[in-house]
Amino acid sequence: MNPEPEIRRLIELMPASGRMLTKIVSKPQQTTVIESPFPPIWSQERPIYINFDLWRRLPKPQRDMLLLRTVCWLVSIKWFKPDLYQGVVLAGLLGGIVELAQGDAVGIVVATGLSAIAGTQIWRSTRSSQSELDADENGIKVATRRGYTDIEAAEHLLAAIDSVVQIEGRYGLNFTELIRTQNLRAIAGLSSVGVPDTVKQE
Repeated sequence: MNPEPEIRRLIELMPASGRMLTKIVSKPQQTTVIESPFPPIWSQERPIYINFDLWRRLPKPQRDMLLLRTVCWLVSIKWFKPDLYQGVVLAGLLGGIVELAQGDAVGIVVATGLSAIAGTQIWRSTRSSQSELDADENGIKVATRRGYTDIEAAEHLLAAIDSVVQIEGRYGLNFTELIRTQNLRAIAGLSSVGVPDTVKQE
């Protein structure tokens, strides 16, 4: 597959926030179909790496849903927003700068330690099962503005998860993928059993 026309098509598919924040990068050497690393705090762009040789094996609706849910996950990661952990990160960084200027070694350790702990909490919250389910559901919402119904979008994303496992030569779904597929089955009306709240928080 020639990546350029497909990249242009995928950019058009994205919501405006995704176009501004993310960048699709062809990465033929990776063994996964699509990958998006957790963005560091200093990163201006959030790359989405795609192996287009593997990508082309997926039907277009499955490609659409994988891209949309990935974009929605990346856009949901906000280092700077008004909540407790972001406030602690900022306070810790500012405190570290002040203590560094004053030459206070203990103050530097405390301030940067607080910042590191809060940063870890932000990372964990964006890697929780709930954040993965939210990314799926937000991807489905965007897809409904691109001509899909809720049920169609959920079915295509569900099929894409299974297809990716086969294409990548894995033995089965991991824990997060199992939770996601159960939630997508419920959205698509294929199952009456959703995902318990206790599992979403893991």
